[in-house]
Amino acid sequence: MYRKKMSSSIFRKVPHKAVTLLGMSGSGKTTLASRLPRHHWFHYSGDYRIGTRYMDEPILDNVKREAMKVPFLADLLRSDSIYLCHNITINNLTPIASFLGMIGNPALGGLSVAEFKRRQDLHRAAEIKAMQDVRGFMTKAQDTYGYPHFINDAGGSLCELDEPSVLERLAEDTLILYLKPSQAMLGQIMERSLRDPKPMYYQNGFLDRVLPEYLAEQKLASSDEIVPDDFFRWMFPRLVEHRLPRYQAIADDYGVVLEADQIDHIRGEDDFIELICEALGS
Repeated sequence: MYRKKMSSSIFRKVPHKAVTLLGMSGSGKTTLASRLPRHHWFHYSGDYRIGTRYMDEPILDNVKREAMKVPFLADLLRSDSIYLCHNITINNLTPIASFLGMIGNPALGGLSVAEFKRRQDLHRAAEIKAMQDVRGFMTKAQDTYGYPHFINDAGGSLCELDEPSVLERLAEDTLILYLKPSQAMLGQIMERSLRDPKPMYYQNGFLDRVLPEYLAEQKLASSDEIVPDDFFRWMFPRLVEHRLPRYQAIADDYGVVLEADQIDHIRGEDDFIELICEALGS
């Protein structure tokens, strides 16, 4: 419905609007979604779906492995006296990040390259499935719950999947809206991420390219010598450089661009639709 034949006039008339938010973590996707009236817009979080549906078991298994290192907790777990669960919410995705982890010295909480890649592969498969679920949730949101509109709050790593069928399907069902950060916002995102490094998903190919460079630059013999947070701080600006043209390419092929700074001016549904229509043009 949406792909290659959407204009502002058509979008205004669509009775059941559906939008996919694309962009970096920190560009305002979840903030924007939260400003839309909850009784009108079904908020689908790709990251929430990943953590609660497709990576629930690996996340909890990882927590249990850590708990089993504590004798007191290990005895309680073995006797089924306690159980563990995560508390993933749209605004709290820490359990997913904790599972993904970072490469580096095991004594500092780092993972081996092989284990890191295994977890990354699990996330990629989960993200693909979560995005494939969008169509079904759109139907459910409208037919079961009575929401007229739908917003897909996609993860910042959507551009990393290299799975054209996922993007094509999203473009058929939703208007893909790239929230493009200004240089000032990009600086803020970088500063925040460097100050408080958080594990995230990115391509194995990207890792294979930057890891040898980092080891050579730091004169390290292996990844086991890496301080995890130090590698993240070195890697993250390169990841941003890697991702920005990918977001733009998706917008060029399938969607439209909205300057992320404009989110500050959105106070509700009308403002949101007006900004989309301006981006779509006549």
